[in-house]
Amino acid sequence: MELSALRKIGYGLYIISSIKDGMLNGQVANAVMQVSSDPIYIAACINKKNLTHEYIKHSRVFSVSILSQSTPLKFIGRFGFRSGREINKFEGIEYITGKTGSPVVTENVVAYLEARVEKEVSAGSHTIFVGRVENADVLDDSLPMSYAYYHEVRGGKTQKNAPTFIEG
Repeated sequence: MELSALRKIGYGLYIISSIKDGMLNGQVANAVMQVSSDPIYIAACINKKNLTHEYIKHSRVFSVSILSQSTPLKFIGRFGFRSGREINKFEGIEYITGKTGSPVVTENVVAYLEARVEKEVSAGSHTIFVGRVENADVLDDSLPMSYAYYHEVRGGKTQKNAPTFIEG
């Protein structure tokens, strides 16, 4: 089986954030999609080992901040290659508290969505959180970063907890 075929699936690059007992956390993710239009639902796929997973399960809310194509790799690395168990990822970062209470990263972001979890599906190492969108806004008209652009143009790496990680 040629696993590199999976790398041909199109993705974006997002920061998924949530809250638990007043603590904020967020992580980079590439597996987000709109799943319905009436009402509007989105799905986000999060590794079960990640702190953000714990926060979403507890609070039942999450935000999706859609990263701009010009987002610095260092910024992506803060949310993608550092654990919220080790650092406060939101320290010094521009964000707002959303309508759902979830933190919403606004720095290097073209738009955001906020959702309340209505269903979750276990999918091996990950959980797919399906949420009803309660708020959304466009912050910038620049291009969103695709996962292909992140890898091919910016030279970004895949974190081992990503659903798209392929060893080797």
